[in-house]
Amino acid sequence: MPSQQFVILSKQPASNNGMAPVGTRSQIIRDLSHHNTAPEREGDDVLYGPGIRLELPPGQDRIQQILMTVTEEEIAWLVIMRLAKTFDWKIVDTETGRELNA
Repeated sequence: MPSQQFVILSKQPASNNGMAPVGTRSQIIRDLSHHNTAPEREGDDVLYGPGIRLELPPGQDRIQQILMTVTEEEIAWLVIMRLAKTFDWKIVDTETGRELNA
């Protein structure tokens, strides 16, 4: 079965400057580290967590979207829902465009 992919966005409305940022790179990495999600090496753009892989856009400090891939469906959903509630994320299915309710 192919991996499911989602886009993580801020729930805040867009402004004249475009989409609201999810956060800064350092803030996102620091906050997610408290939830067992981190890069393998400092400076990497890919973070690994329980059942998920998160890809930050390279070279950007203000992160407006994160690509999330489900790597282990059995454990991923509880983690995804908890992170979405904790960080007030909007999670959108890349295939259907539908937003998941957390």
